Amino acid sequence: MLADSHCHLNYKGLAEDQQAVLERARARGVTAMLNIATRESEWDDVLATAEREADVWATVGIHPHEADKHSHIDTAKLIERARHPRVVGIGESGLDYFYDHSDRARQQASFRAHLAACRETQLPIIVHTRDAEEDTAAILREELGKGPYPGVIHCFTASGAFADIALDLGFYISISGIVTFKNAKDLQETAAGLPLERLLIETDAPFLAPVPHRGKTGEPAFVADTAAFLATLRSESVEELSEATARNFHCLFAKTVQ
Repeated sequence: MLADSHCHLNYKGLAEDQQAVLERARARGVTAMLNIATRESEWDDVLATAEREADVWATVGIHPHEADKHSHIDTAKLIERARHPRVVGIGESGLDYFYDHSDRARQQASFRAHLAACRETQLPIIVHTRDAEEDTAAILREELGKGPYPGVIHCFTASGAFADIALDLGFYISISGIVTFKNAKDLQETAAGLPLERLLIETDAPFLAPVPHRGKTGEPAFVADTAAFLATLRSESVEELSEATARNFHCLFAKTVQ
């Protein structure tokens, strides 16, 4: 059992041969994949894949890079689309101050709209954060003060201190193929100490292919390689880590088992 908690099956590099991509994942033991939306124009395609494939689920959301172009996407629109039985999470949303492709205030407003939708629906927020730890933590904490909601920090590359904050707020932490890179020593140290019951794994495919596939187009099958690396890093068996992270996936994304 393996769950890829974050992939983009409708992106170029995977969409052209999506069925073969899915079959390769299944052949390596992947039993669940979460197909993530980043802009409104993707929502229908992402959802169509989830409707067609029993082991694929969908999200609706606006990536922080796209916040400027999606000021019309408010909490009500997210809630409306999240009613679909195959939509199991909201996002990805968050803050990206590394690229600053959208105005920071607009990113923050979009992030809060997503969090309000999560609070209303009790669907998990999928958080993207880069070079924005302080503001991300502040907004998550403020919004949790208005009422609880579940969530995950996806593709975790932040500091160990931020990992502690996320865990204290009740969040899961998802580790991508970046953890296998030689220059990811700080991330490896953080990942080694994360509680198993709050750990997820992901590919972020078609991006971030892990060693030994680095430089290739990423795909959900490669989550098995990340799982194997993490298991060794954490002195756990691959079976234990794989089953635990798959179980965590279905616990967090509870709509997948309804």
